[in-house]
Amino acid sequence: MTLKSLVRALLPSLLLLTTTSGCRKASSSGTVAPPADLIWSDEFDGPAGTAANATRWKYEVGGSGWGNNQLEYDTNRTSNAALDGAGHLVITARAESYLGRNYTSARLNTNGLFSQAYGRFEARIQLPIGQGIWPAFWMLGANIGQTPWPACGEIDVMEMRGQSPTVILGSVHGPGYSGGASLTSTYSLPSGTFHDGFHVFTVDWTPTKIEWRVDGNLYKVVTPSSLPSNGTWVFDHPFSILLNLAVGGTFLGNPDASTVFPQSMIVDYVRVYRITA
Repeated sequence: MTLKSLVRALLPSLLLLTTTSGCRKASSSGTVAPPADLIWSDEFDGPAGTAANATRWKYEVGGSGWGNNQLEYDTNRTSNAALDGAGHLVITARAESYLGRNYTSARLNTNGLFSQAYGRFEARIQLPIGQGIWPAFWMLGANIGQTPWPACGEIDVMEMRGQSPTVILGSVHGPGYSGGASLTSTYSLPSGTFHDGFHVFTVDWTPTKIEWRVDGNLYKVVTPSSLPSNGTWVFDHPFSILLNLAVGGTFLGNPDASTVFPQSMIVDYVRVYRITA
């Protein structure tokens, strides 16, 4: 068992002890330690060069642009997404000719394997950098097969334009507030960039609100009253989790001569907790 796996296994007991002793410490932003009820996680333990756990993740393969004019072909090759042997999933975008595209990368989804309504959804990630590089940790309504986007709902826990490596975005999309009209807020690091090291990206989702945090710092809250007059609150059913590293597209523009390849999004863990009132 790795150290990270041991810590994860002991976490509920440690949190229970700190809570019952009255010593559970709140951060300066008023947040507290994760809820003790961990219901799903991937710590990405395994031999270097192996694919992500097939009981937790599906690889979405294709080069259609995903509705955003993205330039990459997303593959299921371990050269684009694999464990590094040190407890991380590494998603790598490469400049290479592949099936009619000039870039490759990977897009992973839990749909059909895990979906959850409400809770804390959290990942610790080190982000890539560069013009046209677009990492994201996000969620889609698990009913997307029957209820097309945006009616299925979308929660962007974190996405970043690689040319702006000090700023991440958190958003929701739904009927009446999707695409360029999404409800979006930004968070800027006080120093350094998201490429310099790992940061924790969190959404706390209840039936009446969704909160976004970076490293425990609350920066965005959305409730049904936040929606435009023609908007519909669609965050009342299970959502699946996605991790991907896109190249180019209408959201941020395409790579240019300054963009260095390969670029990697390094994921330390993804965890989902049950939140109790």
